[in-house]
Amino acid sequence: MRQDVEKRYALLLAAQDSAYVKKYGGYFNVFVDAFRDVGETWDLFRVVEGEFPDEEELERYDGFVVSGSSHDAYGDELWVLRLCLLLQTLDAMQKRVLGVCFGHQVICRALGGKVGKAHGGWEIGIKELTFVEDLLHNCRFMEGFKEIPQHASLIECHQDEILEPPIDAKVIAYSERTAVEAFCIEDHILGIQGHPEYTKDILDDLITRLAGNSLIDMEFATEVRIKMEAAEPDRKLWEKMCKSFLKGRRETRLASDAQM
Repeated sequence: MRQDVEKRYALLLAAQDSAYVKKYGGYFNVFVDAFRDVGETWDLFRVVEGEFPDEEELERYDGFVVSGSSHDAYGDELWVLRLCLLLQTLDAMQKRVLGVCFGHQVICRALGGKVGKAHGGWEIGIKELTFVEDLLHNCRFMEGFKEIPQHASLIECHQDEILEPPIDAKVIAYSERTAVEAFCIEDHILGIQGHPEYTKDILDDLITRLAGNSLIDMEFATEVRIKMEAAEPDRKLWEKMCKSFLKGRRETRLASDAQM
């Protein structure tokens, strides 16, 4: 068992920083601002550029976060395949891994599930998700919650989705258009299709870029923006959930279980 007190996490960044997000210091700082607590160390690995942690480094980390990306989680680019191998290793080590959007999808692929184009096309905006009824009972990493609402809103921006979750996964949230909005495997894997780390202005810039590159049409972009004005994501709830997952008292719990 590790003897050090300081917790260390790694962001596996699967996207290039946009010009807009650089005002936040890049996507790394967006994630750090959302998930880091005082006294923690967070390291950055730009996996999209082929920068990966060495295998002998993995044990020193308490958890990993896989970011979103404009790339396909089901693609065969070398870095994507290498990321899948890393995720399989982390799963075997039972390291905590949180996947966001692309990260959610690529974890699914790496662990035996199926990912592809969303049947309903682009899903963009602030969407209402529904949690499964037994969430608190079945997810030990949710132990910090006394209760959780039936529904919660989350920023989303994706045209791919999980078609079949890994065989040992539990679906813990869904929506009207997306059957697997979030899933977990035991207490060491958590995938979330939306973006707990995003702010509304980051999403607004992303919509501008998607429309500017003709990936979505202007009418759709305008419609999404109108709906955004009247809605707010439940960022505090999602941040708390992600932190509870990444920083849960796993070692204490396992030690307690061993004594029973």
